[in-house]
Amino acid sequence: MTQSSPASRPLKGLTVVTLEQAVAAPYCSSRLADAGARVIKIERPEGDFARGYDKAAKGLSSYFVWLNRGKESLVADIKAPADAALLHRILAGADVFIQNLAPGAAARSGFGSEDLRAKYPRLITVDISGYGDSGEYATMKAYDLLVQAESGLAMITGHPAGPGRVGVSACDIACGMAAHAGVLEALIERGITGRGKGLAVSLFDGMADWMNVPLLYFEGTGKAPERMGLAHPSICPYGAFPTSDGALVLISIQNEREWVEFCAKFLDEPDLPKKPGFETNVIRVANRPAVDAHVGATFATLTRDEAAAKLRAANTAFGFVNDVAAFSHHPALRRVTVQTPGGPVAIAAPPVLLSDGLRELGPVPGIGDHSDAIRAEFAA
Repeated sequence: MTQSSPASRPLKGLTVVTLEQAVAAPYCSSRLADAGARVIKIERPEGDFARGYDKAAKGLSSYFVWLNRGKESLVADIKAPADAALLHRILAGADVFIQNLAPGAAARSGFGSEDLRAKYPRLITVDISGYGDSGEYATMKAYDLLVQAESGLAMITGHPAGPGRVGVSACDIACGMAAHAGVLEALIERGITGRGKGLAVSLFDGMADWMNVPLLYFEGTGKAPERMGLAHPSICPYGAFPTSDGALVLISIQNEREWVEFCAKFLDEPDLPKKPGFETNVIRVANRPAVDAHVGATFATLTRDEAAAKLRAANTAFGFVNDVAAFSHHPALRRVTVQTPGGPVAIAAPPVLLSDGLRELGPVPGIGDHSDAIRAEFAA
């Protein structure tokens, strides 16, 4: 794969206007900015509240640095007539409008999606909410962990002792990813029809889609998947085992062929698959405590390096249960540097590798960095 020159920016020439905050909408618009779109982010004087989540990234919020690279920051009050008029002048030539304000706030300020599309027929509008725009939950405030709880995700996550939070903003990210895909589809459709369209994406719907397997499993069996910590509810052995030097190694046995090879080359017990309680996956799941104890006894005699060598020889899928410190030095971790008001920050690279090279990411803006230039450009 060629990596010698900057990759193409297929959305160059498109303008995206955002009334966004936190994670879901900024996730969507950051990916559009990466692809070359001009993203004009409208902020209050105090800025997107995600700017204040922490100061871990050169004095800036880790969330904000991650999700706002390559954008222009315009400080404006959409309730003020002059600023509202400015925003409409920008929207008249824009391609995409994204908002995730409180329910109804954009419409009350004169920026409802249907009205905007009627006025600007080529505009693609994106409304991001917690639970959609109808039903008893439509007016509920919704943040990531609340939706993890409401969607059932927290109840199938964690240790058997109790539910747990997924350690990243999974509901926000699911929503932002879906919105990004929807915008790209709408741009393709507009290239055919010449007209924009409205998109509505909620955090709950984004996670509901991810929850299809536990939902269908529950409705088919009457039982929800159990919280297993670092084990798998329907495969055994598939879990984490400590080594003699304190490492934690997670293994995955996917079929009987792999089990046979694991027993012969890692456990050094080629006859184990024939013994009662160890014959098939269904039997092993029912006999999980004994199977895990038996497997764990071998791991306990090996160091991390010794276990890795034997697992490779047995052709067993495995991974180390790393902490964030280990992840930060992982040999597979790719990084890119973004410029911020506090200095350069190395972030994990976007996941898609492009055949025409690396795509440069734009700088993270300070509050209102582009206000004067934008106001001059779109002056009445």
